[in-house]
Amino acid sequence: MPGRRPRRWRASVEAETGQQHRTEHPPRFTLAATTLDAPDAHALARFYQGPLGWPVRKEEPGWVEIAPSDGTAGLSFQTEPLFTRPRWPSARSGQQMMMHLDIEVDDLSPAVERALASGATPADFQPQADVRVLYDPAGHPFCLFVRTGPDA
Repeated sequence: MPGRRPRRWRASVEAETGQQHRTEHPPRFTLAATTLDAPDAHALARFYQGPLGWPVRKEEPGWVEIAPSDGTAGLSFQTEPLFTRPRWPSARSGQQMMMHLDIEVDDLSPAVERALASGATPADFQPQADVRVLYDPAGHPFCLFVRTGPDA
């Protein structure tokens, strides 16, 4: 029919029955959280609550979720008894950093001081003058930065 968009059919297979069926819309994907392993999920969640000020969304043994009150993506923490601290900058031996958090702040110096007071430690290597690389108490590197340029 003129003016009507063609349907976007997607074939899928039921995992349990093996039967194929069609859905009209692709599934929705929404990032809910980034999960960090730690020797103590509850301790690391408390650390990030300090600077971020986010409330606990869910808490159970070995698991904590914190997130902004507006319901957007937050951080989750899970206890991992075999946790190994990542190394950054990377080296040929040891656990390499798999990811890091970039946290935008409005004033770098006071934000660094607040993170340090909460238990962060500064990285020896600071690759940029307008970014501060810190480690959380479990050793995950994270960056504090002030947005600059045309998108600021």
